Amino acid sequence: MASLTADAIVCAVRAHGEHGAILRALTREAGLVAGYVRGGRSRRLRPILIPGNLVALDLRARTEEQLGGATVELLQSRAPLLAEPLAASSIDWATSLTAATLPESQPYPALHAALSAVLDAIGVAASARQWAAALARYELLLLAELGFGLDLEQCVVTGALDDLAFVSPKSGGAVSIGAAQGYEGRLFRLPPFLRGVDASPSMTDVLDALTVTGHFLARDVLDGRNRDLLTVRERLVDRLGRAVA
Repeated sequence: MASLTADAIVCAVRAHGEHGAILRALTREAGLVAGYVRGGRSRRLRPILIPGNLVALDLRARTEEQLGGATVELLQSRAPLLAEPLAASSIDWATSLTAATLPESQPYPALHAALSAVLDAIGVAASARQWAAALARYELLLLAELGFGLDLEQCVVTGALDDLAFVSPKSGGAVSIGAAQGYEGRLFRLPPFLRGVDASPSMTDVLDALTVTGHFLARDVLDGRNRDLLTVRERLVDRLGRAVA
């Protein structure tokens, strides 16, 4: 029998049968895993099986290919954050993106740590700007982990390492100020914090970063196949934009 016991971040829950639910959760050790939770729609388990929650997961299956049975115990609830629309939208997007894009049973320890950091930041940050910056970095990391990383360390045109201020929407490479002359309107602005240069980005920087990562997520990872998921992100970015205004 295949088995796994680990702390896990709840990423998606889908009703199955009259009383059960299929859970998809991200673990550090095994990546994204799925399991059937008996009674997952019960009054006792519904508050536990909320995306964003941290649970102690016990997963058992007869074979590696079989959907295993899962039991969960709550370790950390993020349910109170769902009362705030902006925080709720961010948790919905981050967990849904993870569940929709990561292959199962492949460890991504850096993504697990980054998603944990995003969810923690949503709970404690003094302003949306701080956790939204962490979310943009998570999206950038997810692109890289899935093989669609952006090259933001040198100019894609000249190879220059300085004055990097734009991103090419075609190549995903950085473009220097000099190389961008006359083409600025066709390029994305590159916020310095995406390169680790600025530790305290403005909200304008964060929104510019989300424009960059959103373009490549839609093109390379989601590929237009999940319109509902992209709508979740559009709603989140719109709310962040209105918060700035």
